[in-house]
Amino acid sequence: MNMELFNHILHAIENNDDYFTQKIDSVGKLGLSPLQKMTVPIWMLAYCCPAEFLDQYVQIGESTAIESLKHFCDVVIRVFETQYLKKPNTNDIARLVKEGEDRGFPRMLGSLDCMHWH
Repeated sequence: MNMELFNHILHAIENNDDYFTQKIDSVGKLGLSPLQKMTVPIWMLAYCCPAEFLDQYVQIGESTAIESLKHFCDVVIRVFETQYLKKPNTNDIARLVKEGEDRGFPRMLGSLDCMHWH
């Protein structure tokens, strides 16, 4: 992922979910940064990293990593759903079916959800 896209997503989630705001804990220690809270779910999703693996690299515990993943997924869907995660219209479906057929995958859309293996 290029830095411009990463920063675009980071700013969008910071502005739409208070979880990604850096806070001070009850003993006055600065909490995790938005960068740490976003890096962890991206690693988990992109590289199938288990939550406990990331502690040594990002200094974030397993339960916090899982919490970050949940918040990240929720806010990404909420912020980007209408632009990037919309349901396909008739033209989109026709284009995807044609593209699948051209690449040797007839009925490709029927297998996108992994429910129909032919």
